[in-house]
Amino acid sequence: MEKMWKPTVAGILDIVSGSVGLIAVSGLIIAIGVTGGFYIPGAEQIPKFVPSLLTGIAVPLAILSILSLVGGIYAVQRKKWGLVLAGSISAIFASIPLLGGLPVGITATVLTTFSKNEFEYLNN
Repeated sequence: MEKMWKPTVAGILDIVSGSVGLIAVSGLIIAIGVTGGFYIPGAEQIPKFVPSLLTGIAVPLAILSILSLVGGIYAVQRKKWGLVLAGSISAIFASIPLLGGLPVGITATVLTTFSKNEFEYLNN
């Protein structure tokens, strides 16, 4: 079977989305440290729940971003279609910090769905 461009493009979009998500997570980790861990003059006015709220955002975003990265790597290799599909669906949510990132994840999911027959386990 001829290899098409769809899985490769979907994998690259997943990797970009996961990378942007991890950059956002690192920014959230810095914000958690600033709001809860370090003494900053004027930081007394920050409510006590803010570090917990930021942690509650950072942890799921980190999980989605890592899943998107792993799915992107497997998409480029054309292996494990189910994992690639999960990674591209998680790319929809991991790319939210990217301005206009929602179409990146949706495009990756559509390309992954249309290229199902190109993955390794289906060709055996």
